[in-house]
Amino acid sequence: MKTTIFKNTKISYNEQGKGTAVVLLHGFLENQSMWDAFVPEFSKKYRVITIDLLGHGQTECLGYIHSMEDQADMVHHVLHELKIRKAILVGHSMGGYVALAFAELYPDNMKGLVLLNSTSRADSDERKLNRDRAIVAVKQNYATFVRMSIANLFSEDNRERLDEQIEKVKIEALKTPLQGIVASLEGMKIRNDREVILHFATYPIQLLLGKKDGVLIYEDNLEQIEGTKVKLTSFADGHMSHIENKKQLMKVLLEFFKSV
Repeated sequence: MKTTIFKNTKISYNEQGKGTAVVLLHGFLENQSMWDAFVPEFSKKYRVITIDLLGHGQTECLGYIHSMEDQADMVHHVLHELKIRKAILVGHSMGGYVALAFAELYPDNMKGLVLLNSTSRADSDERKLNRDRAIVAVKQNYATFVRMSIANLFSEDNRERLDEQIEKVKIEALKTPLQGIVASLEGMKIRNDREVILHFATYPIQLLLGKKDGVLIYEDNLEQIEGTKVKLTSFADGHMSHIENKKQLMKVLLEFFKSV
């Protein structure tokens, strides 16, 4: 594990392999360990960078709100430290929001973009209310909130089948400090709509969605790519494609990297 300092905050990241840089960004309540099954394969041909986002994993909290721009600036800091000029960014869920903020702030550093179970659109008013409710809930009962949040990310059909893996995800999620959770919820709530990137980006973009995603409604997410060159791949299951549809995801990502 490597560390760097960004705005007096310790950032934890890892790199492996040589070649085109691929940056893997985890989602809310996750950390870079979510990519453990993918790094050995990807690093055979690519330079793979995994980063713990602000307030997650071994990375410290920066403040009361971790905006997507803060997160993107931190990712840029890590890439600058590694002397990486252009990279393919892959973001799961909140990691996708961070990747989009990065794409807006640092378009010249983009080689390709993958949004995994993520969206370019801002939160609806209803979702913003749900974020506020989540902040209240996690402050009242941290462990219950985390465990329930993780279970809901998997499609109902998979909850028994993947019982062991889900338990592991919960254990990792429970390492996330309360401040990190609240700061991310606040940051996601105020994030900008970045659908315009999907229409005008000069680099290839891939959108990966789960048809039974309980967090991001599948049909709503198809609208954002109408009239764009964004490539869509749909999986049969929920929000956690890296676990629920691991083999298919591995294949699709490797094909995308090769095509960039």
